[in-house]
Formats: sequence, C-alpha cells, structure tokens
Amino acid sequence: MTSTNQRLVSLGQNQPALKGILRGIEKEGLRVDEQGVLATTPHPPVLGSALANARITTDYSEALLELITGTHDSIDGLLDELDKTHRYVAQQMPQELIWNQSMPALLPAEADIPIAWYGTSNTGMLKHVYRRGLAVRYGKAMQCIAGVHYNFSLPDELWDVIGIEGISPQDRRSKGYLALIRNFSRHSWLLMYLFGASPAVSKSFMRGLDHPLQEFDADTLYLPHATSLRMSDLGYQNKAQSDLQLCYNDLETFLERLYGAVTTPWPDYVRIGTHRNGEWIQLNTNILQIENEFYSNIRPKRTTSRCERPATALAERGVQYIEVRCLDIDPSSPIGISAVTSRFMDAFLLFCAVEDSPLFPNNGYCRDSHDNFGLVVKEGRKPGLVLIKQNKPISLADWGQELLERLMPYADLLDAAHGGAEHAEAVAAQACKIQDSQQTPSAQLLRHMRDTGLSLHDYSLEQSLQHRDALRARPLSAAAMQEYKQIASDSIAEQKRLEDSDTEDFASYVARYHAALKRPC
Repeated sequence: MTSTNQRLVSLGQNQPALKGILRGIEKEGLRVDEQGVLATTPHPPVLGSALANARITTDYSEALLELITGTHDSIDGLLDELDKTHRYVAQQMPQELIWNQSMPALLPAEADIPIAWYGTSNTGMLKHVYRRGLAVRYGKAMQCIAGVHYNFSLPDELWDVIGIEGISPQDRRSKGYLALIRNFSRHSWLLMYLFGASPAVSKSFMRGLDHPLQEFDADTLYLPHATSLRMSDLGYQNKAQSDLQLCYNDLETFLERLYGAVTTPWPDYVRIGTHRNGEWIQLNTNILQIENEFYSNIRPKRTTSRCERPATALAERGVQYIEVRCLDIDPSSPIGISAVTSRFMDAFLLFCAVEDSPLFPNNGYCRDSHDNFGLVVKEGRKPGLVLIKQNKPISLADWGQELLERLMPYADLLDAAHGGAEHAEAVAAQACKIQDSQQTPSAQLLRHMRDTGLSLHDYSLEQSLQHRDALRARPLSAAAMQEYKQIASDSIAEQKRLEDSDTEDFASYVARYHAALKRPC
C-alpha cells in the first residue's frame, strides 16, 4: 500500500483520469400551493410517469418530487441539467411550486398525506407498497423531509493508482469505495457544519411528539446552535433500526449484516402484519422491508435491473459509486445546491478516497464518528464545541481548519485537471464559516427570520416563490422544452407497456422479489 503523499503525486500525473470523475444529483422538493400548503393533487401528468421518467419522479410521498440528473464529468454540465429540469417543472405547474427547504411545509392530517403512486404494474405496486410500509413504520410526516443526494464515482484508472495491488479490478474498486465511506463517516460532521440549513421546524411538524426544541416564534421551533435538524433523530420514534450497525470494513460483512436486516422479523412489524382489510400495508415484517429502507448518510451503490435486489447486485458486481445523502437543500439556490458546494463535495470525496482509511474497530462500528455527527447537527454552532478525534478531544474550529488545509491539495488537483481555480476557491470560501459560525447557512437562516420577523414557514414560502418566479423568467429553448415533453410522453407509454405486459399476480411477484435476494457467500 502506497502512502498518501505517493498517491497524491500519482494523481497529479494522471490528470486525464481525474477528468473522468463522475457526479450526479437527486434533488427532492415538496410540491406545495401558493400558500405553502402541501399539495394533495396527483403527480402532474405533464411531468410524465413517476415510475418511468428518469429525470422527474417522486420519492416517498406523491407530493415529494425528485429531480434526477444523469452522470456528468463537469460541475457546469451537472448543474446546467439540474437547472433545466427545475425550469421545466416550474413552467409546467401554474398553481404549485417546489418548497425550497428541507423541513416540510404545512402538512395536512396524517391520513391525508398522499403516498407516492406508480401505477398498477408489479414494479409500480412494489414501490407503492414499500412506501405504505414506511408510513406504517415511521409515519407519513417523516416522509416529507427533503434533501439533496450527491452521487460520485471514480474511474477505474484512479482506483488503479490509489487502490490495493494484487486483487481484481472489481475488488479494488469495492475496497476503495468502502475506504472512502469510512473516511466520510469520520469527517461528515464537517459537511453538516458548513452546509446544514435546517436549524428550525414548523410547530405543526412535531404533532405533539416529545422533543427538546425551543420556541423561536409562535409557529417555529428550533435549537439555538443546530445546523441540520433534518439529519438529527428529531421525531424518529422507530426502534427497529436503532441497533442496526452495518460494517464498512469489507463488503462481505456489510452485505451479511444487510442481509440479516432484510430477513429478520421485528416483533412490532409482525404484530402489524403485511395485510389490512385485504390490502398490502408492507412488503414483509422484517427489520427492513428492502435494503433502501436503511437510513444512512452515505451508501455504496450499484445500478440494478427490474426485480434485481440491490444487495445481490453489489455482491455479484461490486460497488459502482457512492451516494451521499446528508446534504440539506440550500434555501438560497433555486436548484437547491450551489456550484461552490458541488466543487467542495468533489474535493472532499476525493480526499476521502485517497487518504489513509484504517478499518473501524469494535466490530466495524465507530462510536466517535457517530457521536460527532449527532452533536454537530444539534449543537454545531455552540461556542467552543469539542469533538472527539482518535479518542482525544479537539475543538470543532481546530479540526475544521485542519481539514480545510488537508483538502486543498485535492482541490488543486481538480483545478489542474479542469483548469481555473474554482475548486480551491470553493474550499477556501469555507474558512470564514470555521472562524465565525454566524457565516454558516443555518445561522444565516435564523438571522434572516429574525430580521424579517417571518416564521420558518413564511420565510421559506417567500424564498420558494422568488425561486419559482426566477426559474419561470428563464424559459427553456423550444428544443429543450420538446425534449422534456417527449421524455414525459415516452415515460407514460413505458408505464402502460409494463402494466399491459404483466401476467404475474402481485403476491407472486413479491415472493419472487424476496427470493431474488441471495445470501452473501
């Protein structure tokens, strides 16, 4: 195994490979009316089929849009596509808009929050019933929390440079991504401090649940030093996952524990059962219905085909990319994320891939990393906050400054490959937040609310309306508009084709889907 410095030198000698880094974004956002009330209307047909449109779909709720980019080898290309999709959506919803805040808008009664619908094909029904299970297990309000998922992959040429010698390319890639995930786990608290933008929630969201929040105003609750209540355990009442500790030391152990979670019954879910009044209410009674139910800040991923299980795909073909799931929506950006954040993410994730990444002790679980993350989302801006690094206390400010300095060589490498100095500038721009917590997005959001006298709901609505209007003010070209309409039309036709071609009853399909999960060797 080469040293970090040697790997950095080798990367500098492989600039064309650095240009082969790919990234993609999945950006969620609630549909709301012009008063900021959750839309209970069906997914707009003009946006196509939520089942088959690769660019515009829904997440847990029918009202929770998910706008998905393809993979891009440049930040400009990535954000240009995301911008076009937002402009298309904004222009197709005359009475609605996208809520540009991670914490939900005004929600109707729990029973009236619509679960995402994907049609009557077996594939569509599997997605819908899975979401019914999420509603039973966690409550529908929790399904309305939104974020930005950042997908990232390195070309095989780079894994050849920084990976372990003497193993197959597939194993080298998988081991490299798991090492990246371990380093991400150690340092992801930094992302929450720098980019967390959900320090407050509307009172209506808590719905009588016990909580430690303080009153900001008559309609808003908050924690004074929080960065991202979205990523806290706020409102999380489910216990089944609380003791679930997946191991990122090796893919085999990770998959073995994931397999156990999706095949082991949980008593509370057994009591609920899979059917109520003759209808499916969850796919099974196990700790996890399927692999994606595991809530994590980052996931190893592999694309799958219809009826293929994610864990089986990972076991057979290895890790293909990673999905970062902890980024809040940026309320100041019409598309929920800025170019500066994206460039910082690339430097940060490259750093996580290249730096030494020792295995986690304690059966693959790192308590300090878990605790640091949990502390920063709730108290990240607390003066003098102390974290734990390698079993020793260190101030957040000192560790944050150290990490920014260690990230800079990776930003420089990306700038050398792509030209310019924008990655280095993106890293340098974070220094002011480390030095002054009032510069963080979470602090700025609270300050704007105080200055304007607006509640979180009213402030977020004002921002969302401004973003909607700004997106509409830049109509797509006729060719781009036609492209999006064609994609929507084709997706509706594809959903109908799937529905017409299904001959298997749903119960048999579910049984076959469960049987497709193979125990890791």
